[in-house]
Amino acid sequence: MPLQSLRMIENWPVPTAATAVVRTDGTVAGTHGPQEHRFPLASVTKPLAAYATLLAVEEGAVELDEPAGPPGSTVRHLLAHTAGLAFDEHRVQAPPGERRLYSNANFEALGDHIAKATDISFPRYLREAVLEPLGMAATDLPEPGSPAKDGISTAADMARFAAELLAPRLLAPQTLAEATSVVFPGLRGVLPGYGMQNPNDWGLGFEIRDGKSPHWTGASSSPRTFGHFGQAGTFLWVDPDAGAACVTLTDRAFGPWAVEAWPPLTDAILAELR
Repeated sequence: MPLQSLRMIENWPVPTAATAVVRTDGTVAGTHGPQEHRFPLASVTKPLAAYATLLAVEEGAVELDEPAGPPGSTVRHLLAHTAGLAFDEHRVQAPPGERRLYSNANFEALGDHIAKATDISFPRYLREAVLEPLGMAATDLPEPGSPAKDGISTAADMARFAAELLAPRLLAPQTLAEATSVVFPGLRGVLPGYGMQNPNDWGLGFEIRDGKSPHWTGASSSPRTFGHFGQAGTFLWVDPDAGAACVTLTDRAFGPWAVEAWPPLTDAILAELR
């Protein structure tokens, strides 16, 4: 039976929305909305960029603890939003490792670093390392494009990526486990749209729910839930304890409507899966 909970997006105040839920075995538990409609991902681009970076680490092109970004910072700092860069400009606001400063500039510095290390553009590296192997033909990061926010995709394609996050084939399971565990624990910081969180836990490119409140996932989401949301009204969460992941894409900018609408959808999905 399709998941009836997904019909909740019909009542959202958005022009277009599409959602898909996948299970650990790769099966699609349910979909609703136009699955092949291409949406701007905004910051849901970051998990794709992080995955490409982790593949570059496994291939030996870069190392997590090699210098990258501002002085004293590493690839690990950039992925974990602890490099000290400002939100949307390459300006240092804090020493590396001291604060969790969510920053698009981190991922732009990361893209530049990998492009230099591999001698190909980051959008091309992302396509060759992640998108093509997963069959994500409708997904793209335009050239030139910011690895932080310029991705475009469909619910169907992002469901393929979600399935990879539940049961990795491209990446070693232990690498993904490290990436979805807290890195630099205990750091406080602002979760955009949800205010100061103490701690503001992140992995390597993935935000980790833990005990954050308020939060964009559901009240019943496990503390191990990880993922990302974007200012384009998009989100991707993976709940390992539930054995499920959800991608939801819209074409209305994040705002109070999303704060109100997203958690009930997640809670309804998890209840129906149980």
